[in-house]
Amino acid sequence: MKKEYDFSKGKRGPVIPHKGKTRITIWLDNTTVVWFRKKALREAQGYQTMINSALKEYIEADRLPFSGQLREAIDEAVRTHVNAALAGKVKSGIRAG
Repeated sequence: MKKEYDFSKGKRGPVIPHKGKTRITIWLDNTTVVWFRKKALREAQGYQTMINSALKEYIEADRLPFSGQLREAIDEAVRTHVNAALAGKVKSGIRAG
C-alpha cells in the first residue's frame, strides 16, 4: 500500500457509466417513495426501476392520441362483453347479476 495516492485526475460519479441512463436527484413525496418501496419488496424488484417503468408507461399513454385511447377502451369493453356472453353471464344484452 502506498503512503499517498494522487487523486488529482479523479472524477466523481459511478466507476462504470450506464449507457442510456442519467443520474439525477429528484424530490418525491414520502408516500410515493414508501408505496414504490413496499411494492418493490413484494415483487423483488428495485423501487427506482419501478418508478422508471411507471414514468415510461405514462409517457407512452400520453403519446397515444385520444382516439387510440378510446379505441382501446371500446376494444376492452367488447372483449369483456363477448367473454361474458360466451360464459353465459350475459343474456339479451343485459348483464346478469
